[in-house]
Amino acid sequence: MQYIGYGSLKERAAAEIRSAIVRGDLEPGTAIKDVELAEKLGLSRTPVREALATLTDEGLVETKPHAYTRVTALEPEPVLDALVVVQSMHSLAVGIAVQRTMPAEDIAAMRAANKAFKKALDANNAAAALAADDEFHAVAVHRCDNFAITATIDRYTPLVRRAEHSRFSSPGARHSVTQHQQIIEACEQGDHALASRLVDENWGTLKEEL
Repeated sequence: MQYIGYGSLKERAAAEIRSAIVRGDLEPGTAIKDVELAEKLGLSRTPVREALATLTDEGLVETKPHAYTRVTALEPEPVLDALVVVQSMHSLAVGIAVQRTMPAEDIAAMRAANKAFKKALDANNAAAALAADDEFHAVAVHRCDNFAITATIDRYTPLVRRAEHSRFSSPGARHSVTQHQQIIEACEQGDHALASRLVDENWGTLKEEL
């Protein structure tokens, strides 16, 4: 984890701790001490405590008052519950986006993100692959312009992050490059039903990691 300067301290602390959990730097079951985290991040305990509360709501951290604060176990049931919701929201988002007609710049952005995704996989850089995958799917989410879909995705995606990181660390993830290309072609052709189904299938591959 990196030292954090001025800014939105709670959000930045949450992002840094979340990334450490997703990468596996903070493994499932690891005890978390806010004093130590605050020291590492160069913060007071207050924003770190607030960040941990956010991560508890996201399901990445669990706390028992006067007993422990720790990284949650990577159990399949809650992750699968979150994945089903995230999967459905992304499928719905792309369907709406395509029905509204995605402009050429959206298609170009998806192609660029998929190119970056492939490059990251070729370099065995799971973190970069995860970021590129986010960029790819964010195009349709942004275009659909539905606050409820966006809020739901933001709320439940963190819980599936560790499964995504594991997925993008394996050779089988390269199939997603082809799936992304098929999604791009469906979007370009204006076939919202096909694009929705392909996105659903793409997110469904994460179930192999659970």
